[in-house]
Amino acid sequence: MSRFRLPPIPSSEITPEHIWESRRAWMKRAGQSALAVGAGSLLAGRVSWGQPADGVLAGTPNPRYRVDDALTAEKDVSGYNNFYEFGTGKSDPMEYAGRMQTRPWALRIDGEVEKPVTLDIDDLQKLAALEERVYRLRCVEAWSMVIPWSGYSLSALLGRVKPTSRAKYVQFISAVQPDRMPGLSARIINWPYREGLRMDEAMHPLTMLVFGVYGKRLPNQNGAPVRVAIPWKYGFKSGKSIVGIRLLEKQPLTSWSEIAPNEYGFYANVNPTVPHPRWSQATERRIGSGFFAPRVATLMYNSYGDQVAGLYAGMDLRAHY
Repeated sequence: MSRFRLPPIPSSEITPEHIWESRRAWMKRAGQSALAVGAGSLLAGRVSWGQPADGVLAGTPNPRYRVDDALTAEKDVSGYNNFYEFGTGKSDPMEYAGRMQTRPWALRIDGEVEKPVTLDIDDLQKLAALEERVYRLRCVEAWSMVIPWSGYSLSALLGRVKPTSRAKYVQFISAVQPDRMPGLSARIINWPYREGLRMDEAMHPLTMLVFGVYGKRLPNQNGAPVRVAIPWKYGFKSGKSIVGIRLLEKQPLTSWSEIAPNEYGFYANVNPTVPHPRWSQATERRIGSGFFAPRVATLMYNSYGDQVAGLYAGMDLRAHY
């Protein structure tokens, strides 16, 4: 019997078909009582804050990077996540991530750089002044959140290592801790989790290296102790608990593009005009509004079009999805 709890929405709306089909066997073994678990009871479980969330991590509010929408409740941001290293259910990260070791933590930056370096998490936080930015996060399953992150532009870090002229892409590599991440045993993904950006996307001031949320250090389930946030892209692009950043000449293979290339492209820009193969991207539901709340229209580039549309001028957004 699986140790993971069932997701609160149909699994066919969460992962590629070949994955959710394979789950049906253990769903049956879990019994009818497990199938009756609803979203409300999942969110009522204990929160695994872990060591990093104990301290305050304030940043100076930056009005340039703030949406006017009401913030998503902290309990929902910390209790409803995709973090497959801890399981496929939305509450699995909250339930199991407390065991992840986040101190000591080192991040290696190498590849097409003049100055490769390995930095301790505390040194990373001191590289630039921390600021608070309120970003919208939109998941490919058509739900969204509004989150106050603490951190600074990734470009402040990348500039320190001096990218070479051959650096065209940036790859993010997430941590693998087999004894502390029960989801690794499922082999859904060819671990470690890998994501990537084009160099100009990574250097855009909106692309953020994140250390905190709600004025506190990141909870483990939100990607402690360091993650990225790319607000105009779907949430899976924003790698959590990263231990490596590599600058590359060629476009890297990313985890979800490797699993289901027809569903998850390299760019993953929020684009309501290009439907996912199995559902529409035209509308979304804000987490915390209730499962039966009216859906709202999804905005192009997740409302950041004025800032980032120029990055994709002349591109066929259906081919480069």
